[in-house]
Parts: sequence; C-alpha cells; structure tokens
Amino acid sequence: MSTVLLICGLPGAGKTTLAKRIERERPALRLTEDEWVAGLFGDGDVHDDAMREAIKEVQWETAVRALRLGVDVVLDWGLWALSERDDFRARAAALGVRAELVFLDVPLAELSRRLAARNAALPPATYRVTDADLSAYARVFEPPTPEEVAAFSVVSGSRVAGIGNLP
Repeated sequence: MSTVLLICGLPGAGKTTLAKRIERERPALRLTEDEWVAGLFGDGDVHDDAMREAIKEVQWETAVRALRLGVDVVLDWGLWALSERDDFRARAAALGVRAELVFLDVPLAELSRRLAARNAALPPATYRVTDADLSAYARVFEPPTPEEVAAFSVVSGSRVAGIGNLP
C-alpha cells in the first residue's frame, strides 16, 4: 500500500531537508510547493494564495497518479491548518492509501536562528522569512492536536521510522 506523507511545520523547521531525505531513502515522489512557485513565477508574489492553491491542486493530481501506481508521495507544504491536514487525510482514505503526518515541532527561538542563517545565503527556491514573518505565521499555525495525532501515524520528535534523526 502506498503512503502519502504530510510534512507539517513552520518555516525553518527542516521540512524540505527531511522531505528530500525521505525522497532518497524511501524512495518517494517529493512535491515541494516553494520549488514550483520559484520555477513557475520566480521572485513574484510568493504570498499569492490563489497561485499557491493552484499549484497545490496540480501537485495533488500528480500525487494521486503516483499513489495509484504504488509510489509513496511526500507533500512538503507546511500544512499549518488542522482543516487542511484533515482534508488530505480524508483524500488519502478515499484513495485507499495510508496517510502519515510528520510534524516538525521546533521552538520559535531555534526557528529564528535557522532562518537567520538561511536568509544570509538563500538557497534556490527558498524565500526570505523575517522574525516578524515568523511571529505572524506562528500566530496562525495550528499544531496537531492529540485527537488528530490519534488519526495518523504521527512522528513528532527526533526520529522518523526508518529514516533516522530529524534535522
């Protein structure tokens, strides 16, 4: 049975680093929203919600095809809202595939430190995130609840089964 892995966390948590590692080691198809934004629109308005939703829909259609072929898929999207994670868990169930939530729970001070280092030498397809941005994002982020955790195969902490230490 194929698996869709939902990578959840704030900027700087290590989502893309982990998604790339899972892609190599599992192996799996990795779909990273920011890479598509950069590839299609360059340095345009990276906060354009309509554009991002359109990219996610195309990525999900691609994910469905891969999952039906028995290929695991990593959705490297952040998934800040409970409703969004619930939606994709339900979509996975409707396809008859397993959904796994990987929550990277990193303290804000550490996120700030990592983002400062990243901002100093931005890698390709990566966007600058200031401390003010991070604070705003943290206010709207909905961490997984105990009830949600019970609905998934959740990993929150220092290890992912079969993957090793998290970033």
